[in-house]
Amino acid sequence: MPLFPLVRPLLFSLDAERAHRMTITALKALPALPATARDPRLATRLAGLDFPTPVGLAAGVDKDAEVPDAFLSLGFGFVEIGTLTPLPQAGNPRPRLFRLPEDRAVINRMGFNNGGQADALARLSKRARRGIVGVNVGANKDAADRIADYATGVAAMAPVADYLTINISSPNTPGLRALQEAQALDDLLAGAIAARPAGGPPIFLKVAPDLAPADIDAIARVCLDRAVDALIVSNTTIGREGLRSPHAKETGGLSGAPLKALALERLRDFRVATGGALPLIAAGGIASGDDAYARIRAGASLVQLYTALVYEGPLLARRIARELSALLARDGFATVGDAVGVA
Repeated sequence: MPLFPLVRPLLFSLDAERAHRMTITALKALPALPATARDPRLATRLAGLDFPTPVGLAAGVDKDAEVPDAFLSLGFGFVEIGTLTPLPQAGNPRPRLFRLPEDRAVINRMGFNNGGQADALARLSKRARRGIVGVNVGANKDAADRIADYATGVAAMAPVADYLTINISSPNTPGLRALQEAQALDDLLAGAIAARPAGGPPIFLKVAPDLAPADIDAIARVCLDRAVDALIVSNTTIGREGLRSPHAKETGGLSGAPLKALALERLRDFRVATGGALPLIAAGGIASGDDAYARIRAGASLVQLYTALVYEGPLLARRIARELSALLARDGFATVGDAVGVA
């Protein structure tokens, strides 16, 4: 960890997407770090899966499943790869990824750039099934039937996924967030669940933070009716309030510290809307043990990181896990599950 402050200026001198690519390449070359001792206080179970810690890696970092095991060795309790679409696609024109250091944030308009599900499937089929790796699936931008694309992704990736995430919340594919509307969402989930093989992995849904109260209630109702296994709250925001960076007006999804309050608010909203009957996973603006603990107390069983890694370094998951364990012990919780929703 002390090395990262020395390396960060070099990374920040590069275009953000190039720096990200260099990070993935470096992780391919680095040997796995020694495993940390399992902390029984952090172990938790969700959707039939046993997570060694509730601190996971969000989708978007390892889009093509190139280094999931390297990220697991960095201390993540689980890794979500993708978003993967049925066919390869280049995504939006560059530049499309912007750091906002003044705001400890990132704006991206990547547009589901990925090598397609077949390539990722081949890589994941070769790995030993150690650690929890979820697969985030989406629709191609030019798909004639986006709902069919999600069903295709579920069927294709189910054999190699510990769980599957239906991503309808990216702001960078025009019209995608319309699938959060009640009838469209019901049709989508019906198709995805029907496409899942018998005995296949649990299905999660990832939603946007930019939702009205009526949207939240409708999404919660459809998810409960369709027996979705968990809800990820939330993806990036299209809001720009209070930003100081020169890149503040770039189009795309905003993540990082400015998203923290909104993502926490949406998490609380979904906890109320679901009555605690649907497991929740928190994402957006989580950068410390205190942040993770606040989400857990608000109702999240798991948390996911992405943008904070840009500013805090690759061993952030281990630090958050240590801090979270200390906070749980301080407040007398024997397990992380005991703290879920107490606030």
